Amino acid sequence: MARRSLALLAAALAILQVASARSWLRQFTTDGTVRMGSDASGQQVVMLNLDRSSGAAGLNSKQQFLYGEFSFEMKLIRGNSAGTVSCFYLSSGTDDWRDEIDTELLGNSSCQPVVLNTNVWANGDGKKEHQFDLWFDPSADHHTYTIIWNPSNILFKVDNVFIRSFKRYADLPYPSSKPMTLHATLWDGSYWATEKGKVPIDWNNAPFVVSYRSFYASACVSGGACHAGRDGWMRKQLSRAELGTVKWAERNYMRYNYCQDGWRFPQGLPAECSRS
Repeated sequence: MARRSLALLAAALAILQVASARSWLRQFTTDGTVRMGSDASGQQVVMLNLDRSSGAAGLNSKQQFLYGEFSFEMKLIRGNSAGTVSCFYLSSGTDDWRDEIDTELLGNSSCQPVVLNTNVWANGDGKKEHQFDLWFDPSADHHTYTIIWNPSNILFKVDNVFIRSFKRYADLPYPSSKPMTLHATLWDGSYWATEKGKVPIDWNNAPFVVSYRSFYASACVSGGACHAGRDGWMRKQLSRAELGTVKWAERNYMRYNYCQDGWRFPQGLPAECSRS
């Protein structure tokens, strides 16, 4: 009897897991090859697949947002993933004046670190990258990548570690008025992703698969509800301890900081670089 009860409970949990994954997937349209599956623990995941014939794969939210907290758990491509880009990001469109907030994981040659690229676009200006070598193997298990976007700052977090704060200044462009769609995509970025394009994608390793699970959004829906008080994300700014984790990530794992790239900005670094 006890065994049967446990079996029924396990079956019920499996049904709930499937419903949960399918429930959040219904909030998105899909592009390319997108499949449902299970990870090693039996938890349901959504898998984006990239090969030469199918092209890029992606999820696109049916709703648009103006401020919020968003996260995915992602497990990246094993082995040689050079040239691939696995990401989740917010974007107001593809025009020259778009706003955008990027979390992009750049594929690597085997045994090389995966690079996390964060970027903020405001009114079409997107030269604001911070890049970090990840301090763990992102293909071994799922890790949580979070964007918090509010009127004061944009925060980037990996698992429970804040790695970047992009502050708003009254006299400088900041994403604040254009509703944005949430995207999760896997695509061929050979022309720039790995060692500035020196290592292209090797299609002999295809199909490339990235799994997403546990999507979370607490946000203001454009033209609709705004859950502004939940978890305090609307007013979230970093504490002293959280600023410490940003400094830790910069000191130990930062690969690129646009505020240190004088060659890219011969007329002078962007104004925010000289402000605290």
